[in-house]
Amino acid sequence: MSTLVEIRDLLVHRAGRPVLEIVHLNIERGRVLALVGPNGAGKSTLLLVLARLIKPERGDILLNGKPVTGLRDREYRCRIGLVMQDPLLLDMSVYENIAIGLRFRHVPGPESVRRVEAWAECLGIQHLKTRKAATLSGGEAQRVALARAFVLQPELLLLDEPFGALDKKTRTELLRDLKALLPTTGATTLFSTHDDREVNALADSKIELADGKIQYESSV
Repeated sequence: MSTLVEIRDLLVHRAGRPVLEIVHLNIERGRVLALVGPNGAGKSTLLLVLARLIKPERGDILLNGKPVTGLRDREYRCRIGLVMQDPLLLDMSVYENIAIGLRFRHVPGPESVRRVEAWAECLGIQHLKTRKAATLSGGEAQRVALARAFVLQPELLLLDEPFGALDKKTRTELLRDLKALLPTTGATTLFSTHDDREVNALADSKIELADGKIQYESSV
């Protein structure tokens, strides 16, 4: 497999202390990579750095072999998808929430409709399209957030503890569906978790972080 993302000599500070230090990391195209480790290990920080929501003190991040510093924020973010533990839906319908990124990218109407309909069906939420986001359960809202990311056809998909706020039954059902869907997207996926069951269900490799540093990498 070829490398999609390469990280070199990365350092991130928060409140004046180092919270993430990565000497070198290759993320291969098409992989599903789990980030594991205790609270404060640096998992979310790494995802937010890759989402360009945290700026590191130093280091290089390469996408497809080219420094991301050569890309404007909008251009770079058009190539990634980000889903947080809190779905952060807007005060509008499910359909509008899924489609909003396509609207900002000026995707033509027929193509936008096709993508929204396809991903709503894939994630089992087509019957919710006219519902307001505020009326959804936690599991429904997370499915909408995932559909909103998938319709953008991201090269890199970042999931920050996407199952953490869900009950056991809802988490099990969403894990089952994502296990089937992720290989069809073509996206390289990184997700953070505390749960070995999520790692075993979705990941083909994992990285353990502690005190902001990589402890080991292994296949699952």
